[in-house]
Amino acid sequence: IPLPTVPWWDERVDFQAAFLQQLAKYVPNIYSAEMDPLLEKQEEMAQKQIFDPLEWYLFREDPDVCLEKLRQCGVSQLCGKVFKSGETTYSCRDCAIDPTCVLCMDCFQNSIHKNHRYKMHTSTGGGFCDCGDTEAWKTGPLCTNHDSGAASATKNSECQLNEELMAQAKKMFPSVLKYIVDMTIWEEEKELPPVLMTREKTDHYYCVLFNDEHHSYDHVIYSLQRALGCELGEAQLHTTAIDKENFWAFSRSNFIFLFLPDFYSSKHIIYFVPIFCQICLKEEADSEKPCLISMLMLWDAKLHKGARKILHELIFSSFFMEMEYKKLFAIEFVKYYKTLQKEYISDDHERNISVTALSVQMFTVPTLARHLIEEQNVITVITETLLEVLPEYLDKNDKFNFQGYSQDKLDRVYAVICDLKYILITKPTVWTDRLRVRFLEGFRSFLRILTCMQGMEEIQRQIGQHIEVDPDWEAAITIQMQLKNILLMFQEWCACDEDLLLEAYKECHTAVMRCSTSSHSREKIVLQLCGHTLESKRYRVSVDPVSIHLPLSRMLADFYYIKSIDLELLVEYPLRCLVLVAQVAAEMWRRNGLSLISQVFYYQDVKCREEMYDKDIIMLQIGASFMDPNLFLLLILQRYELVNAFKKIMPTKDQDLTKQCNILIEEMLQVLIYVVGERYVPGVSSVTKEEITMREIIHLLCIDPMAHSAIAKSLPENENNETGLEKVINKVAVFKKPGVSGHGVYELKDECMKEFNMFFYHYTKTQHSKAEHRQKKRRKQENRDEALPPPPPPEFSPVFSNVVKVLNCDIMMYILRTILQRAVQLETHLWTEAMIQMVLHLLSLGLLEEKQQLEKAPEEEVTFDFYHKASRMGSSALNALNILMLLEKLKSVPQLEAQKDMINWILQMFDTVKRLREKSSLATAATTSGSETTKGDETPSTQDKEKAERKRKAEAARLHRQKIMAQMSALQRNFIETHKLLYEHTQETQGREDSVMEEESIPLAIDSSRIALGPKRGPSITEKEVLTCILCQEEQEVRLESAAMVLSACVQKSTALTQHRGKTLELSGDTLDPLFMDPDLSCGTHTGSCGHVMHAACWQKYFEAMQLNSRQRLHVEQIFDLENGEYLCPLCKSLCNTVIPIIPLQTQKINSEDSEAVAQILTLARWLEIVMARISGYSAKNTKGETQNAPSLINKGMGDFTSEFHSILSFGVQPSAKYSNSIKEMLVLFATTVYRVGLKVAPNEADPRIPMMTWSTCAFTIQCIENLLEDEGKPLFGSLQNRQHSGLKALVQFAAAQRTTSPQSLIQKHLVRLLAVLLPNLKMEDTPSILDVDMFHILVGAVLSFPSLYWEDTVDLQPSSISSAYNHLYLFHLVTMAHITQILLTSATESPTAQSQDTSEEAHTAESFCREVYQYTSGRDIPGWHLWDCVKKGITPYLRCAALFFHYMLRVPPPEDLLLVSEEGEFKALCSYLSLPTNLFLLFEEYWGTVNPLLQRWCADPAVLSFLKGKNISLRYPRKRNNLIELPEDYSCLLNQASQFRCPRSFDDEQKHPVLCLFCGTMLCSQNTCCQELVNGEELGACTSHALQCGAGVCMFLKIRACRVVLIEGKTRGCLYPAPYLDEYGETDPDLKRGNPLHLCHERYRKLHLLWQQHCIIEEIARSQETNQIIFGFNWHLL
Repeated sequence: IPLPTVPWWDERVDFQAAFLQQLAKYVPNIYSAEMDPLLEKQEEMAQKQIFDPLEWYLFREDPDVCLEKLRQCGVSQLCGKVFKSGETTYSCRDCAIDPTCVLCMDCFQNSIHKNHRYKMHTSTGGGFCDCGDTEAWKTGPLCTNHDSGAASATKNSECQLNEELMAQAKKMFPSVLKYIVDMTIWEEEKELPPVLMTREKTDHYYCVLFNDEHHSYDHVIYSLQRALGCELGEAQLHTTAIDKENFWAFSRSNFIFLFLPDFYSSKHIIYFVPIFCQICLKEEADSEKPCLISMLMLWDAKLHKGARKILHELIFSSFFMEMEYKKLFAIEFVKYYKTLQKEYISDDHERNISVTALSVQMFTVPTLARHLIEEQNVITVITETLLEVLPEYLDKNDKFNFQGYSQDKLDRVYAVICDLKYILITKPTVWTDRLRVRFLEGFRSFLRILTCMQGMEEIQRQIGQHIEVDPDWEAAITIQMQLKNILLMFQEWCACDEDLLLEAYKECHTAVMRCSTSSHSREKIVLQLCGHTLESKRYRVSVDPVSIHLPLSRMLADFYYIKSIDLELLVEYPLRCLVLVAQVAAEMWRRNGLSLISQVFYYQDVKCREEMYDKDIIMLQIGASFMDPNLFLLLILQRYELVNAFKKIMPTKDQDLTKQCNILIEEMLQVLIYVVGERYVPGVSSVTKEEITMREIIHLLCIDPMAHSAIAKSLPENENNETGLEKVINKVAVFKKPGVSGHGVYELKDECMKEFNMFFYHYTKTQHSKAEHRQKKRRKQENRDEALPPPPPPEFSPVFSNVVKVLNCDIMMYILRTILQRAVQLETHLWTEAMIQMVLHLLSLGLLEEKQQLEKAPEEEVTFDFYHKASRMGSSALNALNILMLLEKLKSVPQLEAQKDMINWILQMFDTVKRLREKSSLATAATTSGSETTKGDETPSTQDKEKAERKRKAEAARLHRQKIMAQMSALQRNFIETHKLLYEHTQETQGREDSVMEEESIPLAIDSSRIALGPKRGPSITEKEVLTCILCQEEQEVRLESAAMVLSACVQKSTALTQHRGKTLELSGDTLDPLFMDPDLSCGTHTGSCGHVMHAACWQKYFEAMQLNSRQRLHVEQIFDLENGEYLCPLCKSLCNTVIPIIPLQTQKINSEDSEAVAQILTLARWLEIVMARISGYSAKNTKGETQNAPSLINKGMGDFTSEFHSILSFGVQPSAKYSNSIKEMLVLFATTVYRVGLKVAPNEADPRIPMMTWSTCAFTIQCIENLLEDEGKPLFGSLQNRQHSGLKALVQFAAAQRTTSPQSLIQKHLVRLLAVLLPNLKMEDTPSILDVDMFHILVGAVLSFPSLYWEDTVDLQPSSISSAYNHLYLFHLVTMAHITQILLTSATESPTAQSQDTSEEAHTAESFCREVYQYTSGRDIPGWHLWDCVKKGITPYLRCAALFFHYMLRVPPPEDLLLVSEEGEFKALCSYLSLPTNLFLLFEEYWGTVNPLLQRWCADPAVLSFLKGKNISLRYPRKRNNLIELPEDYSCLLNQASQFRCPRSFDDEQKHPVLCLFCGTMLCSQNTCCQELVNGEELGACTSHALQCGAGVCMFLKIRACRVVLIEGKTRGCLYPAPYLDEYGETDPDLKRGNPLHLCHERYRKLHLLWQQHCIIEEIARSQETNQIIFGFNWHLL
């Protein structure tokens, strides 16, 4: 290889100067001033003129050889794959150190985590794969790919870079890197560095368009079109480029060329990481400038998108591949952290392409995080950054106030909070002094942020007028949510070390005191009640300012065991919050608008409550444990502003005030219940986190059974986004699997019901009442009392043991007694039932506490004397009562009937405690406790009596119900008997899902009458048909002469039966000839109906009204297209586009004597002669000398054609049916719709193809229904749904009647063309061979058009019953023989592998017949049994279709065997019903003289001969049944496929939206301009244009990354549908938000398959769009 001749090759030349000289020479030439450069050409030139010489210079030999050597040295054990937006990432919940540790698809598939609890998510771009990072995983850090890499790397460690190569790299890299950095951050717009200025300036200019994140796609396209005057397509291309690269040069400018070498994205960098990183990190000795990599980082916000991406990839593939350099890079990053974050916050680009997004890669590495805290003080740096970016939101008191904030800017600030979370995510195991000092510094800095939040956004109650503008509240609450986990993590860090905890507490306490000194008023007020006196600050929540933001005070709640100096102060602020919540509930703050209601909602919501509401309850518990209980309650009464309510009786005049007061009392009692009863907090009592989660789940499931995701949403998440749900859920609940729709739910285990606490502190008001109602209902069903006492609570830990004293202090007794007294005295305005419930709950808590203490310790040691206090008199007055007496009296209060059981339970508990106190024998005491106590009065005997009574009543009620049900069903049966006709003939009988065939209504005749064809045809079912119109509700009998009645119907093109998926379909049918259907059924026209009947006139009025309505509502996007005749069925809202007229059946009886006489004369040969004579007579009449298109009749082997032209009439004729005008109109209307939709052409009533389309839709719809019945394993008759049954009946009768609305000569022409396939003597130009047509379509067309041969000029005739019986028989036999031949030629060609010695008669006849056929086709011998097997299997679908067709046309009831599913019985029954011998080959024997010449001619057709020679292929019978494609069981396999998908039309490596067609399995690139196609001048997206070919416009796709199914129809309609993939909890996961492993649910996939095969996709779309009407429609055509 000749050495390249470049200036720097010479060792004596200065490399840097030579390198820059070379660039100055070549770069302008390569990136010349062409308008539309060829990127490939540019890259090729750059490679050749710049990169190749550089590589040769570096390696001093062929670079490829050298790189191959390096490659063999082994790969790094780190994967380092950088994720693109939309790629799937995997995290392991069992092994990942935190949720940010993720694997790429390849590493995951080859790792042990595949079998663990993993999560899948879609990357937003910018992260990288952590495979190989030992600090990221507890186990399995390496996948098998990188494990072997690591092994080989250690083995080949001696294969390092040699000295010479390193020297070259050190010489070359600095110059190249310096050039890159200098040019990247070059600021001069019109100048270049002097070294690069080599040529004169010319007057070329470029206009460069830079992207921002504010303008929409359409806006940019529009502006480009205006500015450049270019076409839409070109503007779209430019816009896509701008979006991807962030800038686009699109017209001339001066010749500054920004040339960034490919060195950035070079894959070779991995071999030179140390040298590269050293040069990048080296600071110039005497310069102030930062190092090269820091200069690039600091310039990041000014770079365009493309350059940023390359820069970040470079950092990933160099610095992040080795821990040492990652650390050095992190130090640089933290050094400039504030600057970088400030630039990001003022920038407008997304986070994933900002250099600040790299923080997660460094801050979450435990050792690195610790180093950064100790050496770089990173916690302080981050918190100070926050303080520096938020000051614009501070008010005059140095508190945050986010009024008028910018959402975008705050979203960027949250990124800084996130970094704080990353740094704190792993707690240190070993504490050093330096770490303590640095952490405390950071903690102090963090407290400054909390200080600014303490008491922020204070509010004051509006009195008089409503607030004018709702203040912004979202920002403050969102910051609380963002800080929730950080607060918890700081607390956990502090808890790791005792010294640290004390220091942190002091700092926190000082901060709280500093905030509190500035409180408004210093004056105290004195309050006295029950001989207790409280001095407190003057403050009223309803008058003074109050804030719910108290992060500092709540932080103190975690240092609860350190006795506080100023307890009242500690309790004061949380108490104010709780009072505010109470007053909002009492509607005292109505005039403050919605913002306050929203704040209160979030204060108690799962997203915030851990650091807000829950902490406030703990603060009150701390207060209650250290304060005197009486003073504590006085303070509460005072803050709730209820002192007067308890001191004196309120006047009743103002009802609003009374209601307000009552709600406040309820709220206060509830908080008191929480203070003494809520002990499920670690530290408050000795409970574990698992027990807390279990209790939360139990209370959620007491409301209702819930889905896994709903439970998870209702539980708080920790910093790792875990709720702890999986660990405990199976201990408390049972999983119930889902059906075909819906999702799986958890139901609470019975033994956990006893844990139910009606006043659970996380219940909302609605949840509380729901749970209470459900639990009472359950107990009632179990015949138990309805008392719902609290479960015995866990014991308080020693620090909190004094809290229970609140229960038995004087003021509490006073409060309880006062409320009970008011209830007994019936002062109804002063108490509510809820209040009494709470009082009873508090009494229960007191008694349970005393009982628990007595059971644990000797009586004299128990100081808690609740029983004693409760049984003391309230005063010394004579009429004074104690609580026990009050309870006895309460039982007789009528309004409290519902609480009677609870009162009894409490009285019994009093009794139990009394006995424990009196040390009386425990045997006699009621030992039952909790909710299991039997309902008791004074003595057990009364309880038993009550129980028995209750049981007796329940039993009586059950018997009474049974009796009524029996009477009702008897009445119902009676009614059905008497109105049998109504039940069998009203289409609206909703009770009959599957229509039962009308055979039931006729006495079951002997089987011989169940024959549909030929002279032995059985009688039709003849009965009046009386239908009810769904619009006017009037009944009408269906008759020929009456006004038409119609069925709503939908005609659609369909590829459901195609045997050739992917065949190009004719989109427009202008030139199409639909008379012959291809045997592969590639596209047919399906007619479906919802089975609802209307008068034609009513329907027309309804449709006109719809049109009028839509004209008036132009702005609303319509679901249906009225111009194409679409409407929604008035009753069931199915989408319809036409109506089918209901034609009554003409009854035809056959006289058996006549039929026998005819049978003697009319053989098949004679019948053919007569038909031929008739046809040739017509053709002679019609042509009158013109011969171009007349069938030339060949006289060969067909007997004498001179028979009488009229002889066809001699076997019986009758006058044609006369239809009313209204029916005729509807016949034309429906036929035209079928023609318009089926051929996609404009309506034309006179088009000759209309009859062909009618027959075609009739045949195709029958084939679809037969296919569906077979697919579902249902019998042929008796299992159709009502809608299918009535639709098919109407369709077949319509197809028979449609002939009368067309010229008979036209129908005859079509008939002759159809017959020409079977009778080659009718020689026509374009007759296809018997292999190229579908025989069932021929049969339907021929049978329906045959009566046109009876047409005479003067009189309108049709064949009589006996004539048509023979016509049907012979036509059917002819087509059947042709079909058998078709099957033998195409499907019975291969010799069987299995041997069978079947010597049945069928096998013999098959063999002898085949010998005859093989004379013409020179085929080879195949055993007879195999032939028979092929024929039987191949012909069954055709026979089933024929049976359906003749049944619905002639209404002869089918044999019993067709109402069952049995293969053998079915075949025999089909043959007998259709007048065929069960050995089908006997047909040929019977008609051999006539058929032999036909056979010969069929086989001699050129198309058949070329098939036999193997030149072209043909279809095999039976046709295969179509299914949706096979999907993998595990969803990650699909994601894997999608990740390997590359858009065929786009060269960039941007991730697309891959979608999978479920019909054919093609993967498409959706919603992307690269794959849009022009179809008939309209831009269509990849899916829409694919659907036109694959499903004739209707298709089903799976959006792989979103895990949703998309149904689309045409260009304007579509809907989303749940994917058939479920997680282990039976739930779908749209957009992979939860990320649980997903597996295929076969039942749901089957449901999708049936949706397609039943042609219900359009219906589903219309229903979905009707229910989810979107104001801004989605552009379905661009999907």
